Amino acid sequence: MLNFQRRQILLTLLGACTGGAIAQGDYPNKPITLIVSSAPGGTTDIAARMLAEPLGKALGQTVVVDNRAGASGGIAASVVKRAEPDGYTLLMQYSGYHVITPHVVKNSPWEAKDFQAVANVLSAPQVIVVREGLPVKTLADLIAYAKANPGKLTYASSGNGSLQHVTGAMLEQQAGVAMTHVPYKGTGPALQDLLGAQVDLTFGTPPPFMPFIQSGKLRALAVTGAARVASLPTVPTAAEAGLPKLDATSWFAVFAPAKTPKPVIDKLSAEIARLMATPAFKQKATELGASADFMSPQQLADHSTAELARWSQVVKAAKIQAD
Repeated sequence: MLNFQRRQILLTLLGACTGGAIAQGDYPNKPITLIVSSAPGGTTDIAARMLAEPLGKALGQTVVVDNRAGASGGIAASVVKRAEPDGYTLLMQYSGYHVITPHVVKNSPWEAKDFQAVANVLSAPQVIVVREGLPVKTLADLIAYAKANPGKLTYASSGNGSLQHVTGAMLEQQAGVAMTHVPYKGTGPALQDLLGAQVDLTFGTPPPFMPFIQSGKLRALAVTGAARVASLPTVPTAAEAGLPKLDATSWFAVFAPAKTPKPVIDKLSAEIARLMATPAFKQKATELGASADFMSPQQLADHSTAELARWSQVVKAAKIQAD
C-alpha cells in the first residue's frame, strides 16, 4: 500500500512539473502538425497554409500541414480527438463540418465538445459559381433555368452535410427548384470537375475560385453574405439578387484536443492573433475574397455554440442527412 501511495505522489509531482514547464514557455520544442479536414485546394487548406509558415517562424518550430479529407470532416476530427492534448496536433477546421456534420451524421465518432477552441482565422461568405458554357448570367437566370429543367442542374459540394450542400438545399427551397447534389471529398476535387464541366455549379468560399472567376473560366452569380465581397465588387449579394434569406457564411478555425493546457492554448492564440494583424496577412485574405477574422478561444467557443444551434434548425428544415 505504501509503495502505491509513493507512486501516486511521484506521478502527481511529475504532472505538476510538466504543467509548470509548459507554463514557463517550453512549448513548443518539436514540430507541430496541423491536420486539415479537407483536400488540398479548398479554403480550409488555404487557411492552413497561410497560417503554417508564419506561425512556425513565430514559434521557432515547423508547422506541418497534413490533409485528412473524408467522412464530412470525420477523419481529421477523429485523428485530432485521439491525439495527445499537448498542443502538437491541431485541427484546421471548416465551420460546415464543425457545426453541421454533428446534426447529419448518425453515431458520429466525434463531437464539437471533443475540441478546445484556439482561434478563428478566416471568414467568408459562399459564392455561387457556374461552369463556363452554362447559359446563365445572373442568379435569376439560374433559377429560371432550373425551373425549366427540373433536376437537370448538378451542384457540387465538399461532401454530404457540408455547408455547400446545405446552401444548395436552401436555394432549392427558397427558389422552388430541384437540382441534383454531387458530393466530393473536399472543394478541390469539386472545383476540378466544375472546371471540366462534369457538374454545373457549386457553392463555396471565394479563395479557391478567385483565379478562375478572374480568368472567365467560372462565372460568379451571387454571394451569400450580408455585404458584397471587396475582391468581387460587381457580384451582388443573394439578397440583392432576389433571395434575401439565402445567408451562409463560412469560417475556418484552429482547434486543439480537449484538455490541452491553457498556457499552450493561450500561446498559440496570441501568436495567431499577432500574425493575423499584419498588413500582409490581411491583404492576402482580402485578395482571396475572405477576411482575416480573429476570434479568441472564448469568442470562438461561444460562436461555435451559437452556430451549432442555428444550423440545427436549417438542417432540420432542409431534411439533410449524410449517406
